[in-house]
Formats: sequence, C-alpha cells, structure tokens
Amino acid sequence: MMPQPFKAILILLFFFIKTCFINAQYPPEAGQVGTTAIHADSIIFVDWASGCMIERGPMNIKETGLGLASFGNENAALGKAEGNSANVVSLGDGGVAILTFPIEISNKAGWDFAVFENSLNDTFLELAFVEVSSDGVNFFRFPAVSLTDAENQVGTFGEVDCTKINNLAGKYRQGFGTPFDLAELEGTPGLDLQHVTHVRIIDVVGCVQNDFATFDSQGNKVNDPWPTPFDSGGFDLDGVGVIHSSGSGIENQEVDANIFPNPCQDFLVVSTGFHVKIQLKIIDLAGKIVFEKEIHGHEKIDLSELKPGIYVGKIACPEKEFTMKLLKTDF
Repeated sequence: MMPQPFKAILILLFFFIKTCFINAQYPPEAGQVGTTAIHADSIIFVDWASGCMIERGPMNIKETGLGLASFGNENAALGKAEGNSANVVSLGDGGVAILTFPIEISNKAGWDFAVFENSLNDTFLELAFVEVSSDGVNFFRFPAVSLTDAENQVGTFGEVDCTKINNLAGKYRQGFGTPFDLAELEGTPGLDLQHVTHVRIIDVVGCVQNDFATFDSQGNKVNDPWPTPFDSGGFDLDGVGVIHSSGSGIENQEVDANIFPNPCQDFLVVSTGFHVKIQLKIIDLAGKIVFEKEIHGHEKIDLSELKPGIYVGKIACPEKEFTMKLLKTDF
C-alpha cells in the first residue's frame, strides 16, 4: 500500500499539472509583447493567394433550413488582405475555402504563411482549422489547440481569449494575420514541405453540443461564437499571405552570414563571410522597419533601445535573401 504522505504528494502534483495545462498560455493579442500577429502591410509577405474555391456551410448547422452563409465571394479572399469587414467571404458553419498561389509555399526558417480574418476586436474571434497539401488531394492539418472552456457555449456575440488558442486561424483581429510554420508538419507522409500548393481553411463551427462539436488535436471541443445565423456567419476569410515561396528566399544554412544570440537581450552579433555584404532589416510585427544596416564582416549591434518582443529579421545577400524570427528579451 502506498504511504499516505506520498499519496498526498502525488495528488497535489496531479492537480498542479492539471492547473498548468488548463491555464496554458499562448501568444497574446496584436500589439502586445509576445504576440505573433503579423500586419498585412508587413514587407515579409512576398505573395498572396491567387485562386479560391468555396464550399459554403449553413448559417446555423442546427437549423439548416435557414440556408447557407452567403456574404462575399471568392474574389474577396484573393490578393492582399484589406483589413476591413466589407471585402471578405463568409464560410458559414463548417464551410471550406481552398486557396492556391502563383508560386508554391515553401518551408524555410520561421513562419511560412499567414491567414487573415476580419474580427472587429481582440475577443470576438471566429476560428478555423488550417490544412495544407502538396498535391491538391491529400490535406494535412496543423495541430490546433483550443483551451477555451467547453462546458459553457460562447454566445453569438461572446468572447474568446486568444491566449488559449494556438494554430487556429482567426486568432487575431482584422488587419493582422495568424502565422503558420510548415516545420510543424515535418515528416508527414505524403506532404512535400518545399512545394505546398494548396491551403484549406475549415470553419470550426464552434458549437459545443455533442452532435455538432468539432475537436482540436488534443480532443478538446473547439468553442467559439455560436450560433451566428446570419449571411455573414462563420469564419470570414480576408486573405492568405505567403512569407516563403519556392521561388524566393533560401534556407539559413545556405547563407554566408551568422546571427546570434537568438533570443537576444541588448546586443545582436552579425558575422558575414569575408567577401559578403548583407543588408539586415529588423521588422516589428506591424510591418515597421525598426533597424536597418549594411554589414560587412563582423559587427555587434546595440538593440538596448528595442522593446522586448518578437520581430522578423530580414537578411539580403547578393541574389539571396531569407527571413527569420528574432526574440528580444529583457532577462
């Protein structure tokens, strides 16, 4: 028989782990330290979706007699995300959009593409699963996580805490994209990460009733505003921006430049090859260049005035360029 003190410790440990899991935090809303939201104006986008096919879902999956969502059309999802409520396409409950691109999306260092929705604020979040394919037939889903309480339905105009959401499109307000990193799907049979041809967006429905619920990668019901019995119900797609394509950029190891440490505090060291000049740009997630310099040789860069947070480093070498995530900390 297990000694009582040891048993008590195990029980306390169980509840501690459970509490940590329930309260797990993911990146916060746009504009906050640690966010991963990327503004549509960011220069890291090299392309946007050029083709879109839509299969609408009902305005209310429980009352299909109301008809399908109908707001907007496929053209609203093409080109650069506009960051407004007028030019989007609404998917309805469980509706699907399949996007294609002028050049295939490719897995390189950091995020590879971002999906834009049109939420008016940081809490009315209509979510969608995201899947990718390299043949247009076989699709593979990013491991979505929703830690929103599923005991109580989020109402029609209810709120969702984005820090409990991961790998679900619609995490951020309009104008800001939710980024995805193809490296998370590395090793998936049937998927060529260097030649992703299609991105599929699937509305989560958001209903927690057993007959209509959808589930995340951990078996949790995904809870978001429901019902939304309007022509604009469900996920409202504004655009999909490409960060890395098979026709641009290169892998980190192919560049004759080294950047360290990452994460960094007050300084960043950039070292280039003997004959290589690079143009370094550090960009915040609103798309603003906060640092820019040409570097040749070895240089220590003072970043002490830069606020802690996530940034994008863009390095341009002769006939080569790539982007990477940079994390600036204060500890």
